[in-house]
Amino acid sequence: MLSGAALMPQILPGLFIDGQWQSGHELLSAINPATEICLAQVASGDAEAVDTAVQAARSAFADWAQTSGAQRAKVLRAIALGVAERRERLMHLQSSNSGKPLSEAAIDVDDVIATFEYYAGLAEALDGQQDQALVLPSEDFAARIRREPCGVVGLIVPWNFPMVTTAWKLAPALAAGCCVVLKPSEVTPLPELELAAIIAESGLPKGVFNLVCGTGRAVGAALSGHPGLAKISFTGSNAVGVQVMQRAAETVKGVSLELGGKSALIVLADADLDLAVDLASGGGFFNAGQMCSATSRVLVAEPLFDEFLQRLTQKAQSVQVGNPLEDGTEMGPLASQAQYLRVMAHIDVGKKAGARLLCGGERPVERTVGYFLRPAVFTDVPLDSALWREEIFGPVLCVRRFTSEREAIALANDSDFGLVASVVGRDAEATERVANALQAGLVWINAPQVIFPQAAWGGYKQSSLGRELGPWGLAAFQELKHVIRSV
Repeated sequence: MLSGAALMPQILPGLFIDGQWQSGHELLSAINPATEICLAQVASGDAEAVDTAVQAARSAFADWAQTSGAQRAKVLRAIALGVAERRERLMHLQSSNSGKPLSEAAIDVDDVIATFEYYAGLAEALDGQQDQALVLPSEDFAARIRREPCGVVGLIVPWNFPMVTTAWKLAPALAAGCCVVLKPSEVTPLPELELAAIIAESGLPKGVFNLVCGTGRAVGAALSGHPGLAKISFTGSNAVGVQVMQRAAETVKGVSLELGGKSALIVLADADLDLAVDLASGGGFFNAGQMCSATSRVLVAEPLFDEFLQRLTQKAQSVQVGNPLEDGTEMGPLASQAQYLRVMAHIDVGKKAGARLLCGGERPVERTVGYFLRPAVFTDVPLDSALWREEIFGPVLCVRRFTSEREAIALANDSDFGLVASVVGRDAEATERVANALQAGLVWINAPQVIFPQAAWGGYKQSSLGRELGPWGLAAFQELKHVIRSV
């Protein structure tokens, strides 16, 4: 799809419908956030394009739903192979369009490969799981269980992990036998278009996979409310997630939501300080803090607080902020001007609320172009401030001391969100006890934010509705049918 000149400001078709690339009408600019240069323009779609894509998917569904798990697995593995063959290109597209350092882009591409491979295995296993017998209390009846694809689904993915969140939704949807209409983010369409080109070459029948680039207003709203869809799976902000759910409710379609987080990292009194600082830095500054899983609230036991804060501040000041394509860069720019301005506004509000900024929170003096921001560390943050309670989606850490395990747990759980959490400490019994008490869908103990396709992704409270990854991600795109007959 994308030629070798994809980084030139050319016009690219932003619609893949019924097996054909098509151009839309409105042009969206894909910007390099490190240089503020337009990489390409994407001809995007509208409500009419969404309807055409949904109709194509509905036409393809009857045949695709009847394919075997082995047939679907073959396609999923072909996608994984295609991604592996274009790994370097996808890494550079990701870095250029989203601002990720190449090292982080490599992790993302490998995650995409692993996800398609994993769901290929689950698809194959479906063939042996269908029509399982169900034991009933009466010998006069026999029953069997079927797991069937839920239908045509709409997938809406964000800009912070392009291709990754797409794989997390698309791979299980295809494995289940669903047909798909995908809306990528208008901020980072280039790696998504390249992934779509790989999918188009994978052997999928036409209409099974469709893509419509565009804005949330023009495409996302139309997709969420389309009566021809059985389900919407959305990852993004809570505000937009509410709108998606409201639109979906009009036709009573299924909804999965992966939304925000304001996660805590708890450093217990016996923690290894070097490890704790590394985990806090990684949890707050990876991907320039643009993660729903960012552990942006750091809670530190009183005996370690002063030394931890000193070391963390030094660590933050040493982070190499620069062009994501340059060697040595540890943190790239924020993904867009809008996100840069939003994070800067949060920092300003935090300072006005009385929080103490220890370092960072400003543009590096040597970077006059690009959406660059030095990692920020705050302390003395009021518990009722937006800086402490709201998702910032930038490289901003808030550090607070605690005096007891009970207090740490209470502070961590005092949030509208419950996506992830981290615990650092040497006492295995204590770390397990704290992990069990935290209201979060995933807790890491003495570990970086490693994510595996086999483990569930999602959280408590306002962070999620449903789960992705693992067998739970596959089940999200299946309907359960029982067949009972008289014998």
